[in-house]
Amino acid sequence: VEESPRSVSHVETGKSSWYSVKTNGGTETASGIPFSDHKYTVAHRTLAFGTQVRVTNLNNGKSVVGTVTDRGPFIAGRIVDLSLPMAKKIEAYRVGVAPCRLEVLGR
Repeated sequence: VEESPRSVSHVETGKSSWYSVKTNGGTETASGIPFSDHKYTVAHRTLAFGTQVRVTNLNNGKSVVGTVTDRGPFIAGRIVDLSLPMAKKIEAYRVGVAPCRLEVLGR
């Protein structure tokens, strides 16, 4: 079953990085939802918690959808931190930092 197209209300382009329970130093997120190395979640500086976003690796065109549960990244030029499984899905894990497009998804 193919997912129906979702509207896009906002687009950002920049760099993505990833983080894990180990690199984050624990399992706390700014939203209060426990951080996990098994969920498709992201950290963004300003988007509301619970916002769904599609992140596309501009090096290879692969994309993945995740939910904003945390704040960050706090390094200039980076627009989103991906959970470990998201980074692996779009092949941004080994490179660490990848150019990306972030799309805020509507319902």
